[in-house]
Amino acid sequence: IFLASPSALTGSALFFAAQRCIRALKTVQAEHAPPQHYTWRRNCSSAVMPRITSHYTIFPRDKDPRWEGVEMERFADEADVVIVGGGPAGLSAAIRLKQLAKEQEKELRVCLVEKASQIGAHTLSGACLEPSALNELFPDWKERGAPLNTPVTEDLFSILTEKYRIPVPMLPGLPMNNHGNYIVRLGHFVHWLGEQAEELGVEIYPGYAAAEVLFHEDGSVKGIATNDVGIAKDGSPKDVFERGMELHAKVTLFGEGCHGHLAKQLYRQFNLRENCEPQTYAIGLKELWVIDEKKWRPGRVEHSVGWPLNRNTYGGSFLYHLNEGEPLVALGFVVGLDYTNPYLSPFREFQRWKHHPFVAKTLEGGDRIAYGARALNEGGYQCLPKVTFPGGMLIGCSPGFMNVPKIKGTHTAMKSGMLAAEAIFPKVTAEDPASETAGLHIPEYEDNLKKSWIWKELYAVRNIRPSFHNYFGLYGGMVYTGVFYWILRGKEPWTLKHAGLDSAQLKPAKECTPIEYPKPDGKLSFDLLSSVALSGTNHEGDQPPHLTLKDDSIPVANNLAIYDGPEQRFCPAGVYEYVPLETGEGMRLQINAQNCVHCKTCDIKDPSQNINWVVPEGSGGPAYNGL
Repeated sequence: IFLASPSALTGSALFFAAQRCIRALKTVQAEHAPPQHYTWRRNCSSAVMPRITSHYTIFPRDKDPRWEGVEMERFADEADVVIVGGGPAGLSAAIRLKQLAKEQEKELRVCLVEKASQIGAHTLSGACLEPSALNELFPDWKERGAPLNTPVTEDLFSILTEKYRIPVPMLPGLPMNNHGNYIVRLGHFVHWLGEQAEELGVEIYPGYAAAEVLFHEDGSVKGIATNDVGIAKDGSPKDVFERGMELHAKVTLFGEGCHGHLAKQLYRQFNLRENCEPQTYAIGLKELWVIDEKKWRPGRVEHSVGWPLNRNTYGGSFLYHLNEGEPLVALGFVVGLDYTNPYLSPFREFQRWKHHPFVAKTLEGGDRIAYGARALNEGGYQCLPKVTFPGGMLIGCSPGFMNVPKIKGTHTAMKSGMLAAEAIFPKVTAEDPASETAGLHIPEYEDNLKKSWIWKELYAVRNIRPSFHNYFGLYGGMVYTGVFYWILRGKEPWTLKHAGLDSAQLKPAKECTPIEYPKPDGKLSFDLLSSVALSGTNHEGDQPPHLTLKDDSIPVANNLAIYDGPEQRFCPAGVYEYVPLETGEGMRLQINAQNCVHCKTCDIKDPSQNINWVVPEGSGGPAYNGL
């Protein structure tokens, strides 16, 4: 656990430390207790089958007799600012707040909670880092040992056909020009940011997921509650049950990353998406390889579009040569989640892409050492929600500040956190903050965003992603980018629209052609489960599945019947599969929640919008090492 200093044992620190000790003792006791067996039954076409969803967000505990008499009071602690999410945005906000407090010699308590077991363990990105925000946050980052070891030395861009590569010149001024940027392992960079935050006195609590938004009586945000632990798979309390903790604050920052589950609640609670388009997303899949040293070109950045995707499916690839003391390459594939064919599998498209002659020559003879996946925001300027509300703010990839043509969002996420901190600081340190609500409402953050380089950058590229929605697809979009962005720099007097919700884009299976994917060869391409094993993913097995269904009957009745079960293909971790009923009559959905890499794709792409991703017990999920 990160703490401000060994002596800074605040109420939160003592609570979390004690909770871990008590939980460990109770776990030992439970291991020696007689096993408990739970039986689930429900009627579905006269068949007996396991109940899928048992989470309290679907089946409230106050209506469950098994919870009668269970102590539900939570320990509460108070901070000036609480931050949800230990990514680039959350840590940059925390750092900037403590920098300002130090400069002005004021006391300021900042607490940050992160669901991963370690800072950076759930972080996944390409990543090619533009250092603009880092230069502002830490001008001396080189002296501080920031892990930016690989400056970009070479930029390649290609259009791929099935067998050939068409090189595309990387002209100065195009968004994908990476001169001055660094290839990084973002998880390592985020861990370094965590160390800087700790040195400044930020209290960081990894392994504790923010599960609930708390509200004052006036409707403003009061803070968050961390997740309860010790709940059995059937939703009943175990002997080791422990209530989560409440963290209250004057202002709470939500930096959960793309498609945060608390942010979804806030959108509805405060109608934050009233004046913007629905967000549109992509899924990014990534691997780390050790290759033959003779093929290693440290500093080389390669991007491609085209094969294996057709012209009307948005996506592309990256392959970055790292300089980390061994011949490492980071490679990945991105597929826009507005695709229409339910038979498409982003994971298998990724595996197929590696067999292209231009890609295979780099990987042949190498070893794959890591795998992961994460959804990313692609809506840009048109999809930005209102980011301030009484008691809180949205920062980073949660609202969606990613620059899609650049394939970069770390610099904008960091800057948004810094702007939030600069708007917050004078308010939370004022003797009279002049707020109409108990939770401070600070609209200055949004005003400052609109005056910043983030807004200018996103506005300039606003039409590039939606320009792909034309008859010529990819090629029409590239022509548009070349003419209107390279020449006019985004100053065209119109703003194009996206296609709408990604979940509404799938066509019925009967209207689409099944895609035949080649079998993995175990050398360049691999199966799904062996890939998930490389992610280090692990969850407590005896807990309610955190992939919750609003209605257990919908997957078979709608998704399987109309779309041939697309969740078993769009999930990059093998979480969803349709298996025969024990009676042999019909099928049922099986959720392998322990495989989940927390990418959020299912919540986004489910055509029935029946899946609601919520946090599992803290520390569960992938254990990425510098992805």
